[in-house]
Amino acid sequence: MKKQAITGIGALLAIGALQGCGGGGGEGGGSFFSAAAASSMPAAPPHRQELQMTTMADGTRGNKGGVDLGASGPSQGDMFVFDQPLMDKDRKDIGTNSGYCIATRAGAYGQCQWTLTMDDGAVVVAGQEAEKGPSVLAVIGATGRYGGFTGEMTSVPNGDGTFTQELKLHRP
Repeated sequence: MKKQAITGIGALLAIGALQGCGGGGGEGGGSFFSAAAASSMPAAPPHRQELQMTTMADGTRGNKGGVDLGASGPSQGDMFVFDQPLMDKDRKDIGTNSGYCIATRAGAYGQCQWTLTMDDGAVVVAGQEAEKGPSVLAVIGATGRYGGFTGEMTSVPNGDGTFTQELKLHRP
């Protein structure tokens, strides 16, 4: 009983202290309580920056070659290495598209990593790329203008030896 009375009195004293410091309204009220409440509130999340861009890799030009491991012809572990021109959506050269793929299921898909290098920075992507149809790869790094961005890139073969690459990037 004594403990409950002391607890109750302590709570009343605390409320009175807040009211006396501007927590309970009245003339000039609110300043101490508002400042304390504001400092304990979480800050608003920073503005998320987003960037979308379309590039094209030109597999008909540049250097490319394969490393044939194991059985002759396509087999698991074979590697394809490339350094191709990177173009904008109007097919104007804007940089290079360089990397490699290792066949994980020959004729179906490979594990790939490559860098899209432009005058204002580079974007590095990695993931599984299908032999046919669209592939979605993770953006695993970036430099220059693109530094700090993450996101994904969808690569779609166009049937003429080029690939359309849609990048959806965001910076937290």
